[in-house]
Amino acid sequence: MRRPIIFACLLLLNLSFAFSQQGEGPFDQLIIRGVTLINGNGAPPQGPIDIVVEDNRIRQIEVVGYPGVAIKDKDRPQLKPGGRELDATGMYLLPGFIDMHGHIGGVAQGAEPDYVFKLWMGHGITTVREPSGRGVDFAMDLKRKSAKNEIIAPRVIVYTGFGQTSASFNPLNDIPISTPEQARKWVRANAEKGADGIKFFGAEPEIMTAALDENKKLGLGSAAHHAQLSVARWNVLHSARAGLTSMEHWYGLPEALFDDRTVQDYPLDYNYQNEQHRFEEAGKLWAQAAKPYSEHWNKVMDELLALDFTLDPTFNIYEASRDLHRARRAEWHEEYTLPSLWEFYQPSKISHGSYWHDWGTEQEVAWKNNYRLWMTFVNEYKNRGGRVTAGSDSGFIFQLYGFAYIRELELLREAGFHPLEVIRAATLNGAEALGMADQIGTVAIGKLADFVIVEENPLKNLKVLYGTGAVRLTEDNKVVRVGGVKYTIKDGIIYDARALLNDVKQQVQKEKEKTGYQIKQPGIE
Repeated sequence: MRRPIIFACLLLLNLSFAFSQQGEGPFDQLIIRGVTLINGNGAPPQGPIDIVVEDNRIRQIEVVGYPGVAIKDKDRPQLKPGGRELDATGMYLLPGFIDMHGHIGGVAQGAEPDYVFKLWMGHGITTVREPSGRGVDFAMDLKRKSAKNEIIAPRVIVYTGFGQTSASFNPLNDIPISTPEQARKWVRANAEKGADGIKFFGAEPEIMTAALDENKKLGLGSAAHHAQLSVARWNVLHSARAGLTSMEHWYGLPEALFDDRTVQDYPLDYNYQNEQHRFEEAGKLWAQAAKPYSEHWNKVMDELLALDFTLDPTFNIYEASRDLHRARRAEWHEEYTLPSLWEFYQPSKISHGSYWHDWGTEQEVAWKNNYRLWMTFVNEYKNRGGRVTAGSDSGFIFQLYGFAYIRELELLREAGFHPLEVIRAATLNGAEALGMADQIGTVAIGKLADFVIVEENPLKNLKVLYGTGAVRLTEDNKVVRVGGVKYTIKDGIIYDARALLNDVKQQVQKEKEKTGYQIKQPGIE
């Protein structure tokens, strides 16, 4: 009789695991009990609080007592028949995180959407702005499936790469954009396709002017990575004046801050196609800009502030430039990084961002100085009321989806942001930049039910948001792991964040077994 019982128990365990993978809900009513709320609006933590969700909308936010005092049930919101209670007593609840620069995998990296989405959701990311990935068709299909909750995925906001085409999206019949009218035609077609915005890399000034003007008329968002090939004639200030709503990374900003030159101080043997040249010289760029708080530095900042311009710095994606060993040996690579992705990261003359041809102390010191100057501008921009968001740009340069986003939050903290300002950058600021602040970004009556729930206080230690948690020594002298997101709730559906990450670990392990690949260090046997 024991075999059938054991089999039945195993079956129930498997069903339970599968159910946790798919999420639980949505519900006619969901009450989350006993949390401490860390909102995205800069307010200090408050709790215990019960939050009532009905049909994916927040209907009630009720303070139900005081810390250390027993809660009286009669003072709490009442559960309706068929409703669901989630006991989160003593836990911390935040609005769902917004990644403002999230590529949904890549063919070269071998990272498919299910892998990427689970890493994001496992870290509390419920909305992602996808900038110029595998094309508008690919992204729009995932956007529709996510909106219907047919897949486990964050909400997808599609920003098509300017000029991108596909089998079903080819408005200029393979003719490259070379005139202002062609630019306007492409922008209109992109809007008709259903995209939420455009990501620019640079173009002739008259083309950028026309495209941004047309996009602004249509009410769509825009972002730009001001690539070096165009930035000498079109920097961040030109874009912002023409209607660009946000900039990615930092390219184009030091160039706007030049006060004794008009082009970067390129070595005379520089070749943009050589990525060691490109990234090594980029590490010297902020030192060529106007000094912090100088007249020109302040003038540029004031103009960007007046234009309500958004900075999305993506600090994390360049961090290997200032500490390559740290980025290579991040503890999550062994269990969560696919073999194909690890291979993509290795020194290469072809793979984008794998510029470790001869990277050493001199390059890292230059980049550390680069960060100091860059962070000074971003922090002061925030202090003067400017909008700064959190984006990761994962899948390159040893930065792994989900984990890199939490690292971005740590780097905002390093830049000088108070932890509450960090959370605001990760939530409300992103929602405002997307024009979605009436739907997401804070925990408020009427907004969508997107939440992050964690057992530890992230304000005291942002590392507790990592899927691997944080290391702690207990009073009885034991080394333990604490933290990791407990629940990610998107559209009122409860996901077990650890189960999602466990699924990723299994995917990675299967690939290792299939390929026989193990993470190893080049030249070390």
